[in-house]
Amino acid sequence: MRTRPRRAVVTAVALFAAVGTLPAAAAQDRHAQHHPSHGGLSATIRYTEYGIPHILAKNYADLGFGTGWAQAADQVCALADGFVTVRGERSRYFGADAASDSALSSATKNLAGDLYFRGVREAGTVERLMAEPAPRGPSREVKDLMRGFAAGYNTWLEKNRITDPACKDADWVRPVTVQDVAARSFALAVLGGQGRAVDGITAAQPPVSTTPTAGAPDARDTARAARELFAADTADMGSNAVAFSGATTANGRGLLLGNPHYPWQGGRRFWQSQQTIPGELNIAGGSLLGSATISIGHNAQVAWSHTVATGVPLNLHQLTLDPSDPTAYLVDGRPERMTRREVTVAVRGGAPVTRTQWWTRYGPVVTSLGATLPLPWTTTTAYALNDPNATNLRGSDTALGFSKARGTSDVLGALRRTQGLPWVNTIAADSRGHTLFTQSQVLPRITDELAQRCSTPLGKVTYPASGVAVLDGSRGDCALGSDPDAVQPGIFGPAKMPVLKDAPYAENSNDSAWLANAERPLTGYERVFGTLGTQRTLRTRGALQDVSAMAARGKLTVRDLQAQQFANRVPAGDLVAADAATACAALPGGTATGSDGKAVDVREACGVLAAWDHSVNTGSRGALLFDRLWRRLPVAQLWKVPFSAANPVNTPNTLNTASPAFATALADTVAELRAAGIALDSRLGEHQFVVRNGKRIPVPGGTESLGVWNKVEPVWDPAGGGYTEVTTGSSYIQAVGWDGGRCPVARTLLTYSQSSNPDSPHFSDQTRLFSEKRWVTSRFCEKDILTSPALRIVRVRS
Repeated sequence: MRTRPRRAVVTAVALFAAVGTLPAAAAQDRHAQHHPSHGGLSATIRYTEYGIPHILAKNYADLGFGTGWAQAADQVCALADGFVTVRGERSRYFGADAASDSALSSATKNLAGDLYFRGVREAGTVERLMAEPAPRGPSREVKDLMRGFAAGYNTWLEKNRITDPACKDADWVRPVTVQDVAARSFALAVLGGQGRAVDGITAAQPPVSTTPTAGAPDARDTARAARELFAADTADMGSNAVAFSGATTANGRGLLLGNPHYPWQGGRRFWQSQQTIPGELNIAGGSLLGSATISIGHNAQVAWSHTVATGVPLNLHQLTLDPSDPTAYLVDGRPERMTRREVTVAVRGGAPVTRTQWWTRYGPVVTSLGATLPLPWTTTTAYALNDPNATNLRGSDTALGFSKARGTSDVLGALRRTQGLPWVNTIAADSRGHTLFTQSQVLPRITDELAQRCSTPLGKVTYPASGVAVLDGSRGDCALGSDPDAVQPGIFGPAKMPVLKDAPYAENSNDSAWLANAERPLTGYERVFGTLGTQRTLRTRGALQDVSAMAARGKLTVRDLQAQQFANRVPAGDLVAADAATACAALPGGTATGSDGKAVDVREACGVLAAWDHSVNTGSRGALLFDRLWRRLPVAQLWKVPFSAANPVNTPNTLNTASPAFATALADTVAELRAAGIALDSRLGEHQFVVRNGKRIPVPGGTESLGVWNKVEPVWDPAGGGYTEVTTGSSYIQAVGWDGGRCPVARTLLTYSQSSNPDSPHFSDQTRLFSEKRWVTSRFCEKDILTSPALRIVRVRS
């Protein structure tokens, strides 16, 4: 057993010397032929099918160099755009009022985003975090990866001509520093905290009058807005993942299917690679752009994926202000002055803009969490936002720990040691048949007891409704405190995290940890982690039905994972399509009245709904009709049988066809499709597609509310032919298992392909695979890499 890894190491090391002797078919890219400088960085990149790079390096700095170079080759414009964001320079290049970069914050306009990120930079926040000794700060290996990444990106810029029209000849594409790379990691860490409140942080200004102003926001409206705000996260980012234990598989080894739902455009895309340091590291998977580590992936012994978690990574402190000064607040009766941060942003075509930001011991003063959740700063009250991830730059070390893991116990150990994940769950399986689910997040240490004791009247409504705690900031005894096993003050330690080990299956589809396994519910966690005993989404219900049936059937293989990914079953259709068809056929005269008062002949729709196969394959007839109908049905009047915590996977159910809203929705749907010239029984792929280089590529899958595992969120443009683009959905997909050999059995798919450059041969090649339900066979072992018919080897040096 010990000779096998040694052989792999010898093969990889030998390749450094052998690369120069390969035949012309595998010759190096001309643009990459640089002469090494003394003390420079270098890496060897082996490209296989679909442009997937296998990066071979001697150390972490060299590995970061190869990763930065290869990412730039595929995604230079998306990367450069993100670096402009974290430098706070979007207003300088694109204008202050233009829409901001939604990949790295919630800022609605460039000016707000720039004020926030310039403030972070001028405060030296990232530098202080980089200087923290591990584990509070990044390890030496991660710092070397970041240093190498910046050098690799810069070397690519120096040696190559940009052809992507998105940034060709753009003056905002510039070399980057290690600080820029680290700042991008910081932006991802605070995405669910300060990042979601950028507009509210940068707009916060004290009242200009001493006259009493409006009181506290309405508690019930705020609670509803908070609940909707955090529930809406899965519209932008979501995911499914399931791990099967050896008790359910054909060979007693584990299986993992990861299906993250992330944006298809911009700076939050995944990028696929393999990273190898012989004898030290060998990992394959998907990285978020700008990251030097693998975010979701597998090595020879373990595979993991992430799903966006329900934990709320922020809380609010309601401040009682000094009656004589709205920029001072009271703690235990003593006034504390807020800290002023003057931030200046350069603006294209105009004078620089300077704004003041206000900070407290708890964090920045904030006047909103999104447009629907105002938090007014009055003469008596203000709100400060606590985001524990604003002191967390440990995510890359968590990912690196996963990369080195030999089993699920090591994955859990890496989480406990580094505590770096801000807003995701982890699901893992290993070659010995173990499984793991854990919601190991960096969350503010809001216990239910603390919330009960210290919530303001507003918090007493928002916390149970949404998990957003609003604590009394005037009381010192309402501080968050510390857990002895926590790596930083004010967060939960690992002992408080929901964990499920070695269940026959462990699954999550963005609901709380409660039903990671429906037969072994997780309980006992605090409300800030998520809910217990509440209604699950249809995607969770459908997933649990599918994976529990798979586990019960047993003898599972990677092929079963592939089949699950592309089953494209519509749980909503199974629940209501037959009843909808029956109710449709019973309408008097075959007509229904639309919301405009006009009668619509719906008889054709009845037959289409009855014949539909309850799937969202590209060839499914009736899927588009049902999709458009389902979106119109009012949730409040949808079900006859309500939710029951005793039967959470199968309730609520039974469509309420007696509601007048059903006939109205049906009429409006039929009228809409006919007005657009779309046949009611058309194939889904004829009207759900993306256009790449002028060619339509049909897209399978369906929207969140349908409950489809293979989620896609397309844009409705009936004048353009139907659903004409995908904003978010299935992204880097992996189905991984083991057969006892040296190499894992892995199939992968990057739905939107490796490159966003339309001139690249890898702009849409995997998108066509996705359309056809085809997969990429992973080339993990050296023999598989070197025998690839598409092999192209590039040696890069600084």
